[in-house]
This record gives sequence, structure tokens and C-alpha cells, in this order.
Amino acid sequence: MTEIQNEGIANENCPRLERFLVSSKRDVPAMLIFPGGAYEMRADHEGKPVAEWLNSIGIAAFVVHYRVAPYKHPIPLEDAKWAIRTVRHRAEDWGIDLARVGVLGFSAGGHLASTLATHFEDGLPDADDPMQQYSTRPDVLVLGYPVITMRESTHNGSKHNLLGDNPTKQQVLELSNELHVSNHTPPTFLWHTENDESVSVNNSFIFAAALQRHNIPHSLHTFERGEHGLGLAPYNQEARMWPKLCENWLKVRNFI
Repeated sequence: MTEIQNEGIANENCPRLERFLVSSKRDVPAMLIFPGGAYEMRADHEGKPVAEWLNSIGIAAFVVHYRVAPYKHPIPLEDAKWAIRTVRHRAEDWGIDLARVGVLGFSAGGHLASTLATHFEDGLPDADDPMQQYSTRPDVLVLGYPVITMRESTHNGSKHNLLGDNPTKQQVLELSNELHVSNHTPPTFLWHTENDESVSVNNSFIFAAALQRHNIPHSLHTFERGEHGLGLAPYNQEARMWPKLCENWLKVRNFI
């Protein structure tokens, strides 16, 4: 961190977790939230309001303040791994069920969430560092208008901020998450608007197709109209249905 100058206010106190815990006599599920912002910033409306919705349905929430530009890959991914390991390591303190820890990401935050879900590390039970004893694989994955690919249909701003001016072919392929879905990718809920002019809906289509090829349970919802970055979409007559659809899906998956 000390080698990079002018990190900017977006990277102050990063990485860190903003906690929204749930009071319960039982251990509760948890969801880590990765706000979008083209790997340049983190959108506020995709953080706290989403955490408060999750609390309302009995899920503890953690807004992840991950590092963004000028930091490049793999720094955001390392922050994401740190975040999920921290939640699992502190699960007893925070009343979290270790078997129910998911991630939710919007836009570029959806790229980070899907990268975590397709490039996860297994826990090392004998590791000296207790944090390394925990897997970074989410138990469920929720994606809102996500950037998935660094190939065709990518969001160029996210790609530039994450990989720089001249990414190698290997970097592009490594961070095109539709290519890394496996039989171990977690069950996934996706939603997108068809006329999203910033992040093509094709990102969600190609990820869902990869999930289908690997028989990964998933639910894909597309809505006819809606600008990019809707968050909870309170003012969109159609897309504002997504939180309820997601809640029902999480119940079917026995996550809540």
C-alpha cells in the first residue's frame, strides 16, 4: 500500500467491514455486500440500504469496503478473501452460522463477488494463521447487473480500472468468470435489466449458461427496462420485485 501514491478518499480505511448484525437466539446467515462502482469507487446506495433489507429478512450483513483504483488485480480479490475469512473467523462472536455465508455484488462488485465464487481457496485446517483455516468459497452467490467477463460484453471502465491499459490475454481470460464456473461454484441468483446501457445483460446470460452447463442451481431474472445501478430499485415498477424474488430463492435454498 505504501508504494502507491494518491490512493484517494475511496481507499481510506480499506479494506474493512461495515457490520449490520442481527439479534437472535440462534446463529443467523450472513451476506457480504460488494457495492459497484467500476472498480473506481463504491456506490453508497448499494451498501447500507441493501444491508438493512437483508437485516429485515433475518440475515446479518457486512458491507465490504474493498480497495479500488489505482489498485489493480489481485488487490480487490485479496480484500474479498480477507472479508469472507474474517466473517467466518468471527462467526461465533457475531452469531453467524458458518454454513450460511453468502456474497452479494452489484455491477463491478458483482464481478468481484463472482471472481471470489469462481476462484476460491479451500481452507487449510493445519495452517498456523487461523484465518487461513477457512475457505473463501461463498455458500450462495447473488448478483445484480454484474460485470462477469473481461472479453466481449465487458464494461470497459471496470476492465481498465482493474487490469490497466494493456492487460495480457492471460489476465483477460483469468478474470472472465464465465470461463471458471465449475461443479463447485455456489448456487447463484442473478438479475439484470434488458436495456442496461452500461453493463450488457449478456454478462448475466453467459454466466447463467455456464452455471447450467455445470448443473449449478441458479435463478436468472431479467426485467424489460431500467437504467444501470438500480440497487434495490425502489422506483422501478418491475425491477423492484427482485429483493422479494431473491428472498424466496434463499428460502428454497434453506439459506434463511
